[in-house]
Amino acid sequence: MAQEYSRTQRVADQIQRELAALIQREVKDPRVGMATVSAVEVSRDLSHAKVFVTILNGGEDTQEITESVKALNNASGFLRSQLGQRMKLRIVPTLRFHFDDSLSRGNYLSNLIDQARASDPEQDTNAE
Repeated sequence: MAQEYSRTQRVADQIQRELAALIQREVKDPRVGMATVSAVEVSRDLSHAKVFVTILNGGEDTQEITESVKALNNASGFLRSQLGQRMKLRIVPTLRFHFDDSLSRGNYLSNLIDQARASDPEQDTNAE
């Protein structure tokens, strides 16, 4: 049986697709840099949306990440109006941008696992 998706999930997925295109093409603020929309959570009444973004800046400079998220939050009114034009919704949710650190956490955990496997002397004997 196919999984049924709620309306809020469908709206969140559509907002994610539209915002990814809008941020890439329409936001001209240089502080934003390479921002990727990783997830969107919409409230049940569709009035608020948490937008999780990953900032690809080559490093983990928290100053640049903070500035990028701040620039996106400043542009949220513009992005909301553009969403209203592209999507046919009665209520366009207010957008709040948050940094998604799951990518950097995943890399950190992967490095820890690699280090543990490299330092394990029994790993070579168990492989055969």
